[in-house]
Amino acid sequence: MQTGCPGFIINLDPTTMKTSIASLVLVSILITSLMAQGKKPKTDQAPANNEEAVIKNIIEQETKAFFEIDQKTWEKLWVHEPYAFWSFADTTDVNSFSGWNDISKGFNNYFKTSKPSSANITRDWHHIKISGNMAYIRFTQHVKDETKRPPQAEVRVMEKVNGQWKLVCVSVIAIQKDNEPVR
Repeated sequence: MQTGCPGFIINLDPTTMKTSIASLVLVSILITSLMAQGKKPKTDQAPANNEEAVIKNIIEQETKAFFEIDQKTWEKLWVHEPYAFWSFADTTDVNSFSGWNDISKGFNNYFKTSKPSSANITRDWHHIKISGNMAYIRFTQHVKDETKRPPQAEVRVMEKVNGQWKLVCVSVIAIQKDNEPVR
């Protein structure tokens, strides 16, 4: 049997039809398989969650080293690069250091003169965005100790260097009141 449009004839004998259907099914399976490879399987989510856990752990180590006056551990958690940055702001002052050398010098006296704190520290994690070897982290930190600190809005930027996450930027703003723009 032959059918088709003018100038285009299709041969519909049973053997050819079976071969055509089988070919169509195989091509469909191949296309579906290739499309599925482009999608991330659910198992790919575990490494991202693992990376988030590693990043949270580094932040917790940095904070612990800072409050326990462990300069050696604290310094190991940072990139020692000129693009590193640290800042803190509250209602009384704003401080910042640009570049690892200034950060290290700026905190040298703190680590020499401060006493360890046994503060209870908790965090409300808001965002962790990982893109390649960089990560952006935002959270609210609550420090409970004898100083009656307000909650702190904190941002970290981290870089993966030789397979290890390191701090690039620490930004801390003490939350004193409702965030209302002031002119």
